[in-house]
Formats: sequence, C-alpha cells, structure tokens
Amino acid sequence: MKIAIIGAGNLGLSIAKGILNSNGATTMYLTKRNTAEISDFEKYGNVTVTKDNRAAVKNSDILIFAVQPSQLGHILGDIKDLLTENHVVISTITGFGIAKIETLIGKDKNIIRSMPNTAISVGKSMTCICSNEKGKNRIDLAKAIFNRMGHTMEIPEEQMQAATVICASGIAFWMRLIRATTQGAIQLGFDAKEAQELAMHTCNGAAGLLIESGSHPEAEIDKVTTPKGCTIQGLNEMEHQGLSSSLIQGIVASFEKISKIKEGQL
Repeated sequence: MKIAIIGAGNLGLSIAKGILNSNGATTMYLTKRNTAEISDFEKYGNVTVTKDNRAAVKNSDILIFAVQPSQLGHILGDIKDLLTENHVVISTITGFGIAKIETLIGKDKNIIRSMPNTAISVGKSMTCICSNEKGKNRIDLAKAIFNRMGHTMEIPEEQMQAATVICASGIAFWMRLIRATTQGAIQLGFDAKEAQELAMHTCNGAAGLLIESGSHPEAEIDKVTTPKGCTIQGLNEMEHQGLSSSLIQGIVASFEKISKIKEGQL
C-alpha cells in the first residue's frame, strides 16, 4: 500500500511507526513543516519526508490526516484537485465531521474517520472507525490497516466523540492508574523501577485475561477474592474512597468537554 501521513506530529508519527513496524506500507510519505524533526524516518528506505502535501497525495493511495483541526480545511482545499476515486481519505481529527469533509472535497470521495490512540506505535491501539456512504466499500481496507496495529471497531459517527474519550484520552486515564499502583508498590517497599514493572505487567495481564477469555471483569475479580481476604479488603476500601465513581465522573467530564468543541475548532 502507498500511504501518506499528512501531519507527522505525535499521533501521525505513532501511526507511521505502527505501519512501518508491521510492514504495512510499500511506500510512505510523511509531511511536516519542519522536516528536520522527522528526517530519521528516511532510514526505513521506503519513507519520503517532505513539506509538500501535494507530492505526498500524488504518490499515495491512502491519505491519513493527523493535523490540527484548524489546518485541515486549508490542506484539503489545497489538494482536492488531486483526489481521485481511488484515494482513501482517512481523518484522525477530533471534532471534524464527515459532512464537513464532504463539503470540502465532495461526497464522491472515500472518506473515513478513525480514532486510534498512541499505543498504535507498539501495535496495541484500540481504533474506532466510521465512514461516509461512498467510503463504506473501503471500511474493510481501513480496518485491515489499523488491525495490523491493534484492534478496530466500526461504530456510528455519532459515537466518535465518546470513543475519543474512552480510547484516546483513555490512554492517559490508564497511565494514571498504573502510576498510582506504582506509587503504592513503592510505599510497600519496592524500588521505583521494580514498582513500575510490577504495575504495568499486572495491568497488561488483567487486560489479556479479559481479551482471551471474553469474561466479565467481575468474574475474574471473583477468582482472586476470598472471604475476609486481603483482596476484598483492598477493593472495598478503594470503593469507599470513590475509585469507580471518580473514574466514571472523569470520563463523563472529559466527554462533556469534548462535546463543547465546535466542529472543526478546538
């Protein structure tokens, strides 16, 4: 596949790493104003680093946009004359709806919105995907790309903001929980490096159990709680202190914030 990533910032580069590490592209164009910052990517051999978005579009079939919302309209206006029926336009941009993209480049283009997270760089992203009517016949292609770097789910566009909170912002939420576990381990006597290792691999194992078994979290909790045991003592204290409630309230607050963002503006 000939892929261009328009806007090689943090998310764009995470996507690039995921694609390149999984051998998912025959050629790749990365665009950024300051190309010196991403010149190291040319070591892959099949990567071209450039400031020229039009050159990237001309030489690619799949266009992944990872720019700021305020930049997307201008960029699409600049390259829309180059778009053909073979191009697949994939936007990763929060708050920029499919209808608005259609007004800029036309309903006859394959338009897909995706919301990956930064774990895409290590092949562990949870990526939500939706499309316009024309793009429905390219959904499987988009899923194939992102499935190489984690797991995908096709959802209605109206759920994309919620997915952004759960999956993209969710990385930060889980990092905070891992950090808190690390701090607890330090307080119990482990050094910082050991504490983080214990916390992150335990978190990974918990997720793995659910993914592989398909069971409910409470079913797995029941397996490690015994009457009058230390696990249920700890869980009950966490709930008394508002663990679940605080996490849910934080998710809802994040969603309320993103819901106030006007289409195309941050």
